[in-house]
Amino acid sequence: MFIPIHDKNPLKIVVFQLVTVTIILLCSGAFLWQLSLPQQAENVAVYAFGLVPSVLFDVNILPAEVNALPSELTLFSYMFLHGGWLHLLGNMLFLWVFGDNIEDSMGHLRFIVFYLLCGLAAGLTHSVMQPGSQLPLIGASGAIAGLLGGYLVLHPRVKVLVLLFSRIPLHLPAFLLIIAWILFQFYSVSLNTEGDNIAWWAHIGGFVAGMILIVPMRYKRVPLFDRGVSH
Repeated sequence: MFIPIHDKNPLKIVVFQLVTVTIILLCSGAFLWQLSLPQQAENVAVYAFGLVPSVLFDVNILPAEVNALPSELTLFSYMFLHGGWLHLLGNMLFLWVFGDNIEDSMGHLRFIVFYLLCGLAAGLTHSVMQPGSQLPLIGASGAIAGLLGGYLVLHPRVKVLVLLFSRIPLHLPAFLLIIAWILFQFYSVSLNTEGDNIAWWAHIGGFVAGMILIVPMRYKRVPLFDRGVSH
């Protein structure tokens, strides 16, 4: 729907978005590791470290050679793997544009917890809504959806430079973009298209978690909804 390029929202508390950059490096490193594997070994890695709902709920059991982690830990490991260059680059771009201000609002350590909790909520939501699925869930988009939810609560009026429909450069307020994005997730869920390999419910779960968690986890001096801030 839109590709974020830059937001007019400088850091105010942290000097540098250390955790945001670290997550980008970890995801990129994990993807390069995936690319280094033979195709069969990469498939094994995706099942071993991805989140398989039916395995999480003990409906199915992975073969011993694939069972590298307890299924509960895949609720965290899945968010560092990706299914292709476009999948990785799209997620990392969203993380780069929106993650730094969420990190700025709560500091480095809280941001680690916030990000992982949003990813956890995304994975659980996906699994609860598709408990019998045997397909592995991978990707950072559920956790990043949590960043969008938090950004909407903190900075709805900030202008974001985007490529609308991947072609039209526009400066638009964040609330228009993010609300359109979450409505599209609900619309996509309503279509219930078989064979769709996008985890729409994970996006919704992560987004809601981010909206809720941002309130208690931000520094108390950080206002909600851009109160007292002019743009």
